[in-house]
Amino acid sequence: MDCLFCKIASKEIPSELVYEDENSFAFLDIAPMSKGHTVVIPKKHAENMIDLPMEEVGPLFTAVKKVTELLQEKLSPKGFTIGINHGRVGGQLVDHLHIHVIPRYEGDGGGSLHSVVKNPPKESVSEIRKEIVGSN
Repeated sequence: MDCLFCKIASKEIPSELVYEDENSFAFLDIAPMSKGHTVVIPKKHAENMIDLPMEEVGPLFTAVKKVTELLQEKLSPKGFTIGINHGRVGGQLVDHLHIHVIPRYEGDGGGSLHSVVKNPPKESVSEIRKEIVGSN
């Protein structure tokens, strides 16, 4: 497999490692949105959240929590934006699941996750719920 993030996790390609455990690998983003912008990945290849085996979800998010705590302790940001770009239309550029942990600072010019997409549905939330789970 010719996956950039698999090669980073196996240390074939160097990175600025900030956290590692048996399941996860976290490194500084090479195009940071803020000081400390970190990418957390599962060591085993999964293209996206749907492809990640259920038993690996918990360990990955444990790593996200630990990285967030580390960044809070060392850099003292005022908040975080934590997110996943899933699929090309969602902004995913590398086909390996990765979670961005972006420290937020006063006056950084960023917005909330609600600023990412501006495409409100025409249907009501009740109609959408029925489409997703049925009429129960």
